[in-house]
Amino acid sequence: MSSEHPLVAARRAKHEKVLESGGYPTRFERTHRAADVHREHGDLPPGTETDVRVTVAGRLMLHRSFGKLQFGTVDDWSATIQLFVDAGSAGQDLADRFEDLDLGDWVGASGTVMTTRKGELSVRVDELVLLQKALRPLPDKWKGLADIEMRSRRRYIDLMVNRESREVALARIQTVSELRRQFHERGFVEVETPVLLSEATGANARPFVTWHNALNQEMQLRIATELYLKRLVVGGMERVFEVGRIFRNEGIDSSHNPEFTMLEAYQAFADYRDMMELVEGVLPAVCRAVTGGTEIIYKDRELSLAAPYRRASMVELVSEAVGWGIGLDTPVDELADIARDHEIEVDPSWTAGKLISELYEEVVEDSIWEPTFVTHYPVEVSPLARRNPDDPRVTDRFELVIAGAEYVNAFSELNDADDQRARFEEQARARAAGDDEAHPVDLDYLMALEYGLPPTGGLGLGVDRLVMLLTGQEHIREVILFPTMKAIDHEEEEE
Repeated sequence: MSSEHPLVAARRAKHEKVLESGGYPTRFERTHRAADVHREHGDLPPGTETDVRVTVAGRLMLHRSFGKLQFGTVDDWSATIQLFVDAGSAGQDLADRFEDLDLGDWVGASGTVMTTRKGELSVRVDELVLLQKALRPLPDKWKGLADIEMRSRRRYIDLMVNRESREVALARIQTVSELRRQFHERGFVEVETPVLLSEATGANARPFVTWHNALNQEMQLRIATELYLKRLVVGGMERVFEVGRIFRNEGIDSSHNPEFTMLEAYQAFADYRDMMELVEGVLPAVCRAVTGGTEIIYKDRELSLAAPYRRASMVELVSEAVGWGIGLDTPVDELADIARDHEIEVDPSWTAGKLISELYEEVVEDSIWEPTFVTHYPVEVSPLARRNPDDPRVTDRFELVIAGAEYVNAFSELNDADDQRARFEEQARARAAGDDEAHPVDLDYLMALEYGLPPTGGLGLGVDRLVMLLTGQEHIREVILFPTMKAIDHEEEEE
């Protein structure tokens, strides 16, 4: 222990004394949370004494001493409450024990409710219990834990001292809870599908690979829940959804984390237009539950999540952006030239649909601010979506784009087994040509389709991005309690 920081060593010495004298309590009974005390007695005038006894508990965050008078602030997540210790009335022993506390210690205290002469609601302490010594000091006024990486690595400290981080964490809980409630109210049942698969399917993404010792085979973490949820619809479960963790072995940036949360839902006898109506009902309701309304501020700009949302096809939006009408009939060479004009590196194998999709992603998506349903994606980039009956070159698919980012991907599900097989085979050819994110052929899913999937609408909603939007955060690590991060050497860090 000789190499310990002096502050840590001093705290450890106090900790050892506690252990020698019998140790810490195994439980503590409190009568009130801090928020309860404020709610019940927040209107007391300055300098008021009461005979109302309360017992509170939390982490000691502030401590001040003025001779025989001491003040401490305890935080229990619901709120903070001030502890007032007067050596004259509480006794010198209690006053000494209070003085010996360190910031960060967990304490329990009993006493009567009062307000100071300045009007601070407080508990006049006459009983004090040290529940657990904090061996490490808290960051000094948040110094040393200011950057997002350190706050993400030390989330437990972040939550101790940063109230905004707590509010974001609670907003995430509210968001997921309200999403579930909205789908339950609409007759959807929540299910669970496998995370560990022999082959990850349901999206164009690179999976994480592991090994199953007992089965003696390679396994992959899921990249989507889609194909298993649709298997359940084949089995007769007409409205299903899952809120689940998804794993994609891809890059990390402000809007992507390799492990993230997705809500996927599927509804029999529905199509992509029903999914639009579903989104327009659910999102405003979630926004109201979390923020109190449908008008928010994001990236210093006003944004409304009130329905209805604009509907525009991908071809329409790309035409607007490049300044003249293009379409799937436009010669590939012309589309390729337009793409190069916008600094897109063109692959010679790209079709008209693929080129228009690339133009959309490069030129259009970032510029969309208000909620917009971008519809009718080309078949080439939509291997699981049903073809549009009027133009089979595009699909009945949409993405909901808000503030330049995708929040929902939805479509009329492809339920033609032969068409699905042909598209899987096209994806397999792309994979053989070097596209390691192309969708693999899922033979069992094809068999399920051959038993009959009714007309079905489905959607996937990115929960993390929605929380970012509702809480005004611009980095995904702010809304994931424990984001994926590169390992560090803790011993070197301590030095």
